[in-house]
Amino acid sequence: MINQLIECVPNFSEGRDLTIIKQITDAVESVDGVKLLDVDPGAATNRTVVTFVGSPAQVLDAAVLAGKKAAELIDMTKHKGEHPRFGAMDVCPLVPVSNITMKEVVPLAHKLADRLAKEAGLSIYCYEHAAKKEDRKNLAVCRAGEYEGLAQKLKNPEWKPDFGPQSFNPRSGITAVGARDFLVAYNINLNTTSTRRANAIAFDIREKGRKKRDGNPLTGKIIKDENGHDLWSPGKLKSVKGIGWFIEEYGVAQVSVNLTNIAVTSVHKCFDACCDSAQSRGIRVTGSELVGLIPLNAMLDAGRHFLKKQQRSTGISDAELIKIAVKSLGLDDLYPFKPEEKIIEYAIAGASGKKLVDLTMTGFVHETASESPAPGGGSIAAAMGAMGASLATMVANLSSHKRGWDDRWEEFSDWADKGKKQHDELLRLIDDDTDAFNGIMSAFGLPEDSEDEKTAKKQAIQDATKRAIEIPFRVMQVASESMDVIQVMAEKGNPNSVSDAGVGALATRSAVMGAFMNVKINAKDIEDKKWIAALLEKGEKIQTETIARECKILDAVSKKL
Repeated sequence: MINQLIECVPNFSEGRDLTIIKQITDAVESVDGVKLLDVDPGAATNRTVVTFVGSPAQVLDAAVLAGKKAAELIDMTKHKGEHPRFGAMDVCPLVPVSNITMKEVVPLAHKLADRLAKEAGLSIYCYEHAAKKEDRKNLAVCRAGEYEGLAQKLKNPEWKPDFGPQSFNPRSGITAVGARDFLVAYNINLNTTSTRRANAIAFDIREKGRKKRDGNPLTGKIIKDENGHDLWSPGKLKSVKGIGWFIEEYGVAQVSVNLTNIAVTSVHKCFDACCDSAQSRGIRVTGSELVGLIPLNAMLDAGRHFLKKQQRSTGISDAELIKIAVKSLGLDDLYPFKPEEKIIEYAIAGASGKKLVDLTMTGFVHETASESPAPGGGSIAAAMGAMGASLATMVANLSSHKRGWDDRWEEFSDWADKGKKQHDELLRLIDDDTDAFNGIMSAFGLPEDSEDEKTAKKQAIQDATKRAIEIPFRVMQVASESMDVIQVMAEKGNPNSVSDAGVGALATRSAVMGAFMNVKINAKDIEDKKWIAALLEKGEKIQTETIARECKILDAVSKKL
């Protein structure tokens, strides 16, 4: 599978000596093709979370080098910190990002564990999806007793490491290597310095909850089952681990949580639950903090959540949704929140260089006007389609916020969401079309010195040409679909913006017709005549229907002008 991408998030038991952290991250960056996304040291926890991505082979090489450097520089006999820990490279999970499944990541984790054992001399427990024993899936179970309990723990045959030395190494301790889903490390700030009260809130919300007690929930006797094991009362939220602590550098207590499955419990759901629990205890949440990175969708979902609570339209730009999320969650409470550094998709994209959509309008026009053949008509068609859909989205947002239409805010918000989805995809297709053209040029540049090379080149040209047809055809589809929003906005939207809906229809019609020209100009080079004939037939139908809808929309607009 091409372009497989995995993320590695090792945690190192050093958060104060920046020279040590720098040497570890330098080792990571010494591997070509690995992108270091984030380095998040904490003085109070004396722990640094490092995040990097790359192909599986590159990531494993970087993780091994980082593990070796940590074993060389970090002495666990001298380590103190607020966070649970038991090793110099405390944990080293692998996370699937793109074009790779968890099933494929598990053997990679085992390979990494074996290499860390052999090349760095580390003792390894495997956890989460990579666990070799059922009772080692939970990291907290593996790390129970922490560093101070390791010497005794390793004497128990049941806790023999999965890889590496079986005896206790007081300098490096134990490393947990795992394969896991995307985990969000998240801290909620409180207006108290009390660790006990922060812990009480953590116990309220975390899945594990708190121990059952007879009588007073704080001081009563712990209730046990018939086997003498403590009984627990579960907390409010699933897939949440949490503890409370005091962070001296900020002078506040925090509820520190790991969201192990944000599809089950989102960041905003956790935040709201903490707010409710804190308020019931006379405490106020002042903000929150992300440790490491977060997926873009998690931030967008949070933005939508808080807008809906305000009964406002959610069909706004990603940048505005992120701004709402940051302010609502108080992610800038302790220090500025930088989306380009903290959102994983943005951090990865930052390594890929500028795209056409990143240019200013002036820059885009000048680039189009240059003697370079790309961007060309296909990209411009996608840009026109994006403009048309964005005008429809604007009318929907204005309608959602129109005075006197308060009971219709959600109706128009839904239309704005549809328009936003369409103009966002059309924006992506601007660069996709240019990339497709460049793919054809690259295919024509392949060698043809042998019969095998000639065959491979011919196939590459056909594949690239199909791609150069599929992109503008997708532009046609998405632009045509946006006519649904445009028509409703022309007929039912804010009447003061009806001309904007009309301009949107004109732009969208042009996008469809322009994209179809780009489909047809490449069609003659396709050898699969059955495939291209079917595509052209569909294209003709889309174009005819779009032109007809444009006429209907413009007629509705004219009657309101």
